[in-house]
Amino acid sequence: MLTILKEIFTWWNHQTFGTRLTVLFFGKLVGKDNSGNRYYKTKKGKRLVIYNGEVDASKIPNEWYSWMHFTPNKIENTNELKKFEWQKPHKPNLTGSDQAYSPKENTDATKKKYNSWKK
Repeated sequence: MLTILKEIFTWWNHQTFGTRLTVLFFGKLVGKDNSGNRYYKTKKGKRLVIYNGEVDASKIPNEWYSWMHFTPNKIENTNELKKFEWQKPHKPNLTGSDQAYSPKENTDATKKKYNSWKK
């Protein structure tokens, strides 16, 4: 019951109730990525993603980003996505978290570049 209430009133918990109904009645599973995100296509051509965990658009890997934005590529024809050895695993966007990059050790970036006129 709590899961259904979360879906009705919040969009950041996997999917909304409307998205669940759309996927249930009109969606066709196209594929799944390594993170567990599932990608669907409706009969009208709308493309949807159901995130595994918290909803964050940066969780969509490069292979599926172009598919979501209707950029032509070969993903639609293949189920196996080829990864090259030089490609790094996907990292989520850490902005706003404790793990975000901060130039604290960089003294030039944190030094004031002006003199205050009030003290």
